[in-house]
Amino acid sequence: MYAITGITGNVGGELARTLLAAGQPVRAVVRDAAKAAAWAAQGCPLAVARMEDAPQLAEAFAGAEAVFILPPSEFDPTPGYPEARAVIDAVVAALAAAQPHRIVCLSTIGADASHDNLLSQRSLMEAAVGALGIPVTFLRPSWFMENALWDVAPARATGTIHSFLQPLDKPFPMVAAQDVGRLAAKLIQQTWTGVRVVELEGPARVTPNALAEAFAAALGAPVHAEGVPRASWENLFRAQGMRNPSPRIRMLDGFNQGWIEFRDGGAYAVKGSTPLTAVIAELVDEAMASTSL
Repeated sequence: MYAITGITGNVGGELARTLLAAGQPVRAVVRDAAKAAAWAAQGCPLAVARMEDAPQLAEAFAGAEAVFILPPSEFDPTPGYPEARAVIDAVVAALAAAQPHRIVCLSTIGADASHDNLLSQRSLMEAAVGALGIPVTFLRPSWFMENALWDVAPARATGTIHSFLQPLDKPFPMVAAQDVGRLAAKLIQQTWTGVRVVELEGPARVTPNALAEAFAAALGAPVHAEGVPRASWENLFRAQGMRNPSPRIRMLDGFNQGWIEFRDGGAYAVKGSTPLTAVIAELVDEAMASTSL
């Protein structure tokens, strides 16, 4: 049996669907059972557990052949990352108690970056889970194409998307969430020893200009990208409600300056199959459907 955290999200959901299609048993580890009714209807037993609650997680993981860990994202962390550390402590304690045969943990590109940044929360997770002595795979995907969800509204309304990734003609590694989930399903069914790292990006790298072109194709109207001036980021993020924007700014600097990158520029990364155009078209279709209701 495979215990899956984050099953109500894009990655965890695709992982679970792929396992179920292969005839594998899945236990859905969720915060709210009501939100997982669809998984229960598919025959998945539900285990209610908060990611900060070690006893609940230990019970949810008990008897599992393998566990998939999807840490919650904290985009505005308190200095020192106490929110991430609380989850890490609970997850490590639960895994130590449950002793599954293997673990797949969703990490990220940049988990091995040399400078502190927003993604350092995943570095902390890797260090702690990797020290358990249980076979573990850290799946490090690139920037998610679905982050472009925030660009749908301005692309439709103004024909402009505002990019923090710069310069606008620089190709960045990106990947579709469904490709992450499908690879996670493949990895979790494998057998290995020790700690391994698997990097994943999409079939082609993406420039912000290409992202605008994908929106133009999906909307049938011109769309162009504009860079958000670096000097404005802190005030902009604080105006949006962030209390501690520095880690996010350092992360963006890492992508733009190239110190957040895959080993050897992605030469060893697994390549997904979902193109950017398909993801953007789906995001646009969903937005149009929701506004027409």
